[in-house]
Amino acid sequence: MMVVMSEPPRKPARSALTVRDMLVALAVLVVVVGFVGGLTRGCSFSPGGPTIDSGAVPVVDAPAELRRLAPVVPFALRIPAVPPGWRSNSAGQDLLDPADPADGRAVRVGYLTPEGRYLRVVQSDGTEEALLASETGAAGAPALGTTDVAGQRFVVYGSEDDEPIWIGELDGVRVLLTGSGGEADYQALAGAVLGGERLAVGG
Repeated sequence: MMVVMSEPPRKPARSALTVRDMLVALAVLVVVVGFVGGLTRGCSFSPGGPTIDSGAVPVVDAPAELRRLAPVVPFALRIPAVPPGWRSNSAGQDLLDPADPADGRAVRVGYLTPEGRYLRVVQSDGTEEALLASETGAAGAPALGTTDVAGQRFVVYGSEDDEPIWIGELDGVRVLLTGSGGEADYQALAGAVLGGERLAVGG
């Protein structure tokens, strides 16, 4: 029996390519470029620290979300009166330690400043130690000192490579602030919490 060996497929000569072939190749290139551009749309270069493109993130009605969560947590929530131009992009509640519900619950709200800095405020009925561990892991973070905002004392935690963490206690509720903002942003957020509406326990 004679076996006929077929030749391997060859790339067609450039002269044999049609306009349709070129249009298909161009369409594939546009899709790839669009995909890469979508991945990098929310990022920008910032010598002063990380920033976020506020136009590329969702917007959350933080006051409405906090009112919705108030009946399901066993402590009084505050609605931060954030400065004009600040936008919330996340809100939710969870256990400080899923393995131990006795550690308490936390309500977390994220904010973006007009400059694209991200900050988060966490309100909790847990201890300061449990709240700190939920943000930093079991190792915790060293205390760097204290700061005062409108007569309210906050303990400052962190290290040179970490974002600062401020923790204070307001009417028996622990409040934690952290994020990529600067000192002025932390002061503004702390003041917003202190001056915000206090919701009754259970809504």
